[in-house]
Amino acid sequence: MSSLKMVERACLEDLFDMSGGYVMDFSNRTFDEFFRESVNINIYSEKYSSNGESKARRLRAFWEIEQDALVGKAVAELMEYWCYFKQNPNAQQIEFSKTAEKIIERLNGKPNVAKNSGQDFLDKEFGPLVLRNISSTGSLVSILEARVAETLRCFTANSPLAVIFHCGSILEGLLLGVAISSPKEYNQASISPKDKDGNVKQFYQWTLAQLIDVACELGYLKLDVKKFSHSLRDFRNYIHPYEQMSAKFDPDMHTARICLQVLKAAAASLGEKRP
Repeated sequence: MSSLKMVERACLEDLFDMSGGYVMDFSNRTFDEFFRESVNINIYSEKYSSNGESKARRLRAFWEIEQDALVGKAVAELMEYWCYFKQNPNAQQIEFSKTAEKIIERLNGKPNVAKNSGQDFLDKEFGPLVLRNISSTGSLVSILEARVAETLRCFTANSPLAVIFHCGSILEGLLLGVAISSPKEYNQASISPKDKDGNVKQFYQWTLAQLIDVACELGYLKLDVKKFSHSLRDFRNYIHPYEQMSAKFDPDMHTARICLQVLKAAAASLGEKRP
């Protein structure tokens, strides 16, 4: 079990908004995906249900059961998420975040090198959003460029939800175009999705998550771009009203800026020569 102290747990619970069974703005689905991607565990397995079924109770059980190294890694990932998506933290939250960094360093036995990487990504300059540098866009480029133009108009008009949905659709169009233009390497990728008979699925059957992961494996997307592309994908999924309601997702222009930055990063990565 981890060596988290009572006062450390209280700090993290306040920082991650764990009242009422919630953990920040995670839905059950995104909470599950977050833990699978960040620390490669199934947070919804039976072993983490000893305290109850809510996200907060499962996270507390995880802290109790697992060793310091794994808990430290998970808390560091949660902190990175918090730093990237928390808007206008108050003075107390800023102090709690400083304490959380010390907790991470103690659990890991070394400085937390991932600190503020989310903000670093947001502050990067990727230049204008140009799609013609991506060879796979082909005849689709005029449609995608029209969507980019509409996205920027929505951003200027202070319409965050429209920006999010447009960014998600453009990203999916770009990645699907890359897959269609390089069928051999996509079909041979180790993580290409397969049907029940073991055959690689047709590209139109791939989810956006699968397109992102395979593009990264093949070197079309950089690792940091992959990570934040999944965040954009999560936001795009709130196009379903009930999903938005259950997650209590209330987007604003900060969220829209994040999504536009992710799209710029993905377009820049796709337009570069692969390593």
